[in-house]
Amino acid sequence: MMAPSAAAAEPLVRLDGLTVCFPDERDERLTPVVQEVSFAVGRNEILGLVGESGSGKTQTSLAILGLTRSPGRVTAGRILVEGRNVVGMDETQLRQIRGRKAAMIFQSPRTSLNPLMTVGDQIGRVYQRQRNLDKRAAKTETVAMLRKVGIAGPERVAASYPHQLSGGMAQRVMIGMMVACGAELLIADEPTTGLDVTIQAQIFELITAVQAETHMSVLLITHDLGVVAETCHRVAVMQEGRLVEIGPVEEIFARPYHPYTKRLLGSVLRPDQPPSVDALREAAADTHPFDLAGRPYAAVSVDAWARENVARPELLEVAPGHAVLAHALLMEEAKVPA
Repeated sequence: MMAPSAAAAEPLVRLDGLTVCFPDERDERLTPVVQEVSFAVGRNEILGLVGESGSGKTQTSLAILGLTRSPGRVTAGRILVEGRNVVGMDETQLRQIRGRKAAMIFQSPRTSLNPLMTVGDQIGRVYQRQRNLDKRAAKTETVAMLRKVGIAGPERVAASYPHQLSGGMAQRVMIGMMVACGAELLIADEPTTGLDVTIQAQIFELITAVQAETHMSVLLITHDLGVVAETCHRVAVMQEGRLVEIGPVEEIFARPYHPYTKRLLGSVLRPDQPPSVDALREAAADTHPFDLAGRPYAAVSVDAWARENVARPELLEVAPGHAVLAHALLMEEAKVPA
């Protein structure tokens, strides 16, 4: 997939050293679940955010909308949405961001829909509040939106309640609602969880089509590296609450440097290759990436860093737009073949 044009270089959203913590039962000690995460989502870009369960992907995305649940809280860093820092905003200010600038669809779409209201009434309210349409115009736009997101019989679905929809239809409704908001950033948190593979493919195709038509930015959280390869412009990899590698999809898939990224890519089953433990071990073998001046780096996994209490690593650029959590090494220490 081609990267977005360089014309819009200023990112829509930028995270700068974001740290999210939760206290223990006695509120005496804060445990970080997201640690010093920094990345940007460009305009007209699809950024994939990958990592195993518990790596901090969802908490990172929730923080962007100020949805971190108490007693969790952002303890450090900034979240800039078009230059405005979301951290510290009150609810009134956050409502100016939610929906209008950034919107989110979750793993279970029915939990985001009001079970006591019809689908049409819920989408219609979005048009009335965000687009200042009257009730009749909102109803017309609602049916048109349901048709646009591929729902057959949009008039019937508009009159239905959420429990009457299939999982795939409910997710299409949520995508349509986000488009109705006119959001510039769509955060999709594993939007196909629980759906069969055919419906999953359709939902990802719909997200891609909507993004191409509206030029919105998308932060796509997923476990499916195949979807990342087909859908995203760039990919960010998280491990244990930290960003360990980020860069263009083609670059990272072809030349992953971080041990964790290698394990993720090495774990993908391929029809042309049988599963192999040796292949996983080989994929996880350490290598020395280089910065743009030819100086070597040593990639370091977050678990090894914590276990060995080694010096603090940094996100270091190893190719244009490609950075990895690593230590800078002296040339003579690197033991890199000539």
